[in-house]
Amino acid sequence: QVHLVESGGGSVQAGGSLRLSCAVSGRTSGGDTMAWFRQAPGKEREFVAVIGWSAGSLDYADSVKGRFTISRGNAKNTVYLQMNSLKLEDTAVYYCAACPFAYCSGNSNEYDYWGQGTQVTVSS
Repeated sequence: QVHLVESGGGSVQAGGSLRLSCAVSGRTSGGDTMAWFRQAPGKEREFVAVIGWSAGSLDYADSVKGRFTISRGNAKNTVYLQMNSLKLEDTAVYYCAACPFAYCSGNSNEYDYWGQGTQVTVSS
């Protein structure tokens, strides 16, 4: 069992920054991959960023490369998403997800636990 709780969402003007956090409890000794996904109104959930058990294994969606950074806390029980230069199209509910392998892709089907989501709203 894995419990994920996101925080840090909110409203920000375009060009601003937000830092999302995901507190992870439960199955953390097995080397989970962690990822962020997002879902905008009327759209399907999409991959944002992934970090493997080894923090050197990272990947990002093209739409956020160079603006977003995913990282883990030292104890690996927190995952962060630093979002800079936010755009209107970044508005969405952001979800943290866990995959039970050392590295997983951006395919949401590989992830077996999900947080409840946190809303990010970017305005002009």
